[in-house]
Amino acid sequence: MNAWTDQLTDLLAGGHTGTGDPLDAGAQIVVTDPDGTEAFRAALARHWREDEDDANLLWIRPVVGGGLSPEPEFGYVFNLSLARRRALHWHTAGVDDRGGVVLRLAASEGGEGQRARIEPAGGAELEELARWDTFVDMLSPEEEQALEELAEDSWGGRFA
Repeated sequence: MNAWTDQLTDLLAGGHTGTGDPLDAGAQIVVTDPDGTEAFRAALARHWREDEDDANLLWIRPVVGGGLSPEPEFGYVFNLSLARRRALHWHTAGVDDRGGVVLRLAASEGGEGQRARIEPAGGAELEELARWDTFVDMLSPEEEQALEELAEDSWGGRFA
């Protein structure tokens, strides 16, 4: 591990909590285009991994696709076909002076790539992460392990 991966792990785990409860904190990703325009923002699930075959490929799970279930016993749920793993292929990675993990992403067709900053979650993203944490508690141990492995691009089980 190195400084930026240690910081990523700490951010995702909620190690920066102000209350002492790591579930009161977590991380979000903000992706910006080369001109500084925000392209994507979402809370991040609490797991990540480096690709086994490419040291510059990081797997994460943005928390998207949530809503109230039509089945009242489930409450707020996530469509796990939408909240699937995502790859970040990066050229440079580090920790900025505000404690965020900054990745300069590889460009898809030459030119300058986007920039991804993983930072403490706040506002709507922190609220969505809290709903995610509650949702994950409803999963079986096998389902939760499958999510944490970040090995599949599709979901065939419940909540698809």
